Amino acid sequence: MHKNYLHFPLILSSILTVIAPVQAQQSKLFIAYPPNNHQTTSEQIFIIGSAPITGQVSINNQPINRSPQGNFAPSFPLKIGDNFFKVTQNNQVITIKVTRNQVTANIPQGAGFDLNSLTPVTNISRLQNELVCFQAIASKNAQVTVNIGNQNISLLPNTYSVNLPENSAILTGKNQEITNQNELNYSGCTRFNNAGNLGKAIYNLTLNGKTIKQESQGSLAIINQNKSEIIEVISNKGVARTGPSTNYSRLTPLPKGTIAAVTGKEGDWLRLDYGGWIKLEETKFIPLNNPPQSIIRSVTSRKINNETEIIFPLEIPVPVTINQGEKSLTLRLYNTTAQTDTIKLDDDPIIKRLDWEQKEDNVIEYTFLLKSEQLWGYDLRYEGTSLILALRHPPKLSNNNNFQGISILIDPGHGGNESGSVGPSGYPEKEVNLAVSLLLKKELETKGIKVFMTREIDKDVSLGERVEMINTLKPTLALSVHYNALPDNGDAVNTKGMGMFWFNPQAHNLSVFLHNYLVENLKRPSYGVFWNNLALTRPHSTPSVLMELGFMINPDEFEWITNRNEQEKLAKAIANGLVEWIIDN
Repeated sequence: MHKNYLHFPLILSSILTVIAPVQAQQSKLFIAYPPNNHQTTSEQIFIIGSAPITGQVSINNQPINRSPQGNFAPSFPLKIGDNFFKVTQNNQVITIKVTRNQVTANIPQGAGFDLNSLTPVTNISRLQNELVCFQAIASKNAQVTVNIGNQNISLLPNTYSVNLPENSAILTGKNQEITNQNELNYSGCTRFNNAGNLGKAIYNLTLNGKTIKQESQGSLAIINQNKSEIIEVISNKGVARTGPSTNYSRLTPLPKGTIAAVTGKEGDWLRLDYGGWIKLEETKFIPLNNPPQSIIRSVTSRKINNETEIIFPLEIPVPVTINQGEKSLTLRLYNTTAQTDTIKLDDDPIIKRLDWEQKEDNVIEYTFLLKSEQLWGYDLRYEGTSLILALRHPPKLSNNNNFQGISILIDPGHGGNESGSVGPSGYPEKEVNLAVSLLLKKELETKGIKVFMTREIDKDVSLGERVEMINTLKPTLALSVHYNALPDNGDAVNTKGMGMFWFNPQAHNLSVFLHNYLVENLKRPSYGVFWNNLALTRPHSTPSVLMELGFMINPDEFEWITNRNEQEKLAKAIANGLVEWIIDN
């Protein structure tokens, strides 16, 4: 489970710490979710719980449907403010309070600003002549201007605006944009020619003859593009993003030692000269007088430990990105100019040909045409100033399909203090993740496949530790075992099925195959195949897939999930599917 689904049972005499093949029927009325005094911004809430199979369960005097074992998960609309739900069966009563909060601008009565909306909200830096925009939420029908850097910028109301939902909305099928009229949102843009610290923006608002002034929280500095600061990446894999917060999408991680010029700042984020943003803490400033630029001449390759390493000698470690296509992988080097005459690449188990092109004045693309559609993993690192790209060779199978050379890492999701989602009876996801993972381990080992486990008992294992195991062990494949839940506005009763999540294209084919194989062979419903930026899908050293094998919060599917016989069938089907996929690829 990787959604923001909370799991605080209202009454739970004891948390199960052993793996139960089948959940015992509930002896009393029980609510697993939501907790009392729960707060949300959702327009609805599902109430998950269970009760003895004899006796009608009602919520606010409304009888509800239950599964054969007495589980339930109906949804109810929420009004703004406090909502009370009275859950009853026979003489048992549980009362739950859920508060729906409204996200609105905090504008004083009369003339005023929402003080948290005045940009910049943190200290920012931009290049000379770069467009800089200012925004404020303020009283309707006001005249709003900004004074900064000897400029006076008029801000106009946005007659119409488009609001996008959170990324999690796709999980409930509610990710459509909303167009609305928003006359409280004022914006305007300008450019600044002179470098220097311009200080904070002064906002002016005039309404009904009254004028007020308000200062932004952050200040604006303009960078001299000929005197940029230079940084070096000090993290093993610097997390690069499309914008200055974790809300923005990830780019190819920057190898440790990468050097780049800073072209913008926003709080503790730095924009680098190739376009990506990185956290300040993952870098250090270094004393270079000139913007980092490199030439590249010859390129060579070598075969080491079932990998082909391609070596790009550079004058300085430059930013890079990787793009995987169908039977191709493209490496892009920034701040680099070619003086290349010779490339050495022998006949290779995975590479058919290497082509290159100077795409722009300082950008080179190297395109590896592959012999197979399936890529088995790659890695990037700097050795000194040479960039090393390692491409893994396909696994070798003997004529009788002996799997002794195959290894699979299984990651039972959550564990220890992290329970994951819970089912209607309070049974935690971490337990069923481990139960199915151990059964899968047994099935794979009977086929001669070496299995690594991130945990084999109920213990805490951090996401970083799980990812590090994948990158260190470099198994043939990596699978993370999970069971699903939904955000508050989901439909717990009518949402069920198998889901697969992938991030790197090398894992897409495996995700689709496993999804279809399990749905067809186990006759299970489909939830779908998703590209998703998750810690256990991001490793690129091997095809890595996160499996969501059913919904803990669905009353009927929960009974299938916790049935030991069905768990054994599931583990066998996953193992058979993996074997078939490996043979075919």
